[in-house]
Amino acid sequence: MRGDRIQRPQGGGSGSGGQGASQDGQGEDDFVFRISREEFMNYFFDDLALPRMIRTQLLADVPEWKVRRAGVVSEGNPTSLHVVRSMRTGLARRIAMGGDPRRELKRAEEQLADLERRPDAAPPEIEVLRARVVELRERLKRVPFLDPFDLRYRNRVREPTPTSKAVMFCLMDVSGSMDESRKDLAKRFFILLYLFLSRHYEKTEVVFIRHHTQAAEVTEDEFFHATESGGTVVSSALTMMNDIIRARYMGSEWNIYGAQASDGDNWQQDSSKCRELLDHKILPLVRYYAYVQVADEDQNLWEEYTRVRDANPQFAMQKICTPSQIFPVFRELFKKNPAVA
Repeated sequence: MRGDRIQRPQGGGSGSGGQGASQDGQGEDDFVFRISREEFMNYFFDDLALPRMIRTQLLADVPEWKVRRAGVVSEGNPTSLHVVRSMRTGLARRIAMGGDPRRELKRAEEQLADLERRPDAAPPEIEVLRARVVELRERLKRVPFLDPFDLRYRNRVREPTPTSKAVMFCLMDVSGSMDESRKDLAKRFFILLYLFLSRHYEKTEVVFIRHHTQAAEVTEDEFFHATESGGTVVSSALTMMNDIIRARYMGSEWNIYGAQASDGDNWQQDSSKCRELLDHKILPLVRYYAYVQVADEDQNLWEEYTRVRDANPQFAMQKICTPSQIFPVFRELFKKNPAVA
């Protein structure tokens, strides 16, 4: 667990850096930790979901993944350790390994007690039996209470459950004010979002929109790798998003989501136009909209979007200034809320 401290073995142990290292400098670690890619992804995106998603049809093309228990396995991560099953397996192993020595010890103790009661017993014979009793007791003590072989872990598998159709709009500012560090923050955020969607909502459609003074719908590769830049007109991306929604995703069967990343540097008149587009055209159609500003200073776009957030519960906004803030902000924006339909 985070914060736990593990004491260093005395003398370096038998690991590759201690006394047990071979002459050629190679060895093996005492502790081996195994975690599969599936287990890592389950932990990484645990308790996350697209907010406010509703089921609009009995059968749908977009499966939502859920995790269910599927027995126990002999390998896994420490958080999945099944203590009771592990202890039960360890007890069964100790009984099996100690059965013959215990029976032999019982016979030796009975013979020793019988000899000690006999006045004609030879002292060397008694000493041999006493040494045998001590040897058998030590042998039983060497049977480990819990062996790595005994450990059992809860096994969990993912299975799809039907849900509604969903589409995610990814809007990224690539204007001249977005320097390389800010673009890197935005791209990392969208990569995390794309991994999350691919993991939990396998067939969710994703629409990628890049903008400077003009917006363009692009492919996934162009979204993350194109180098085109220019001035800043944020409303061009929102206008394109609105046009695409009304052309391709109108209807009650669609759950529509939006995620936007920008440094917030925009013309004052255009920022107010962005607020109007969100308030009157986009937010009435979407289930959830997240805005991420990849700059610390409050720009005019941030001020306008603050007014949007105060008036619309399905609108959220956060700031990301360093790479270490990306994942905490992402979890905050897409944390699972059971109270919301």
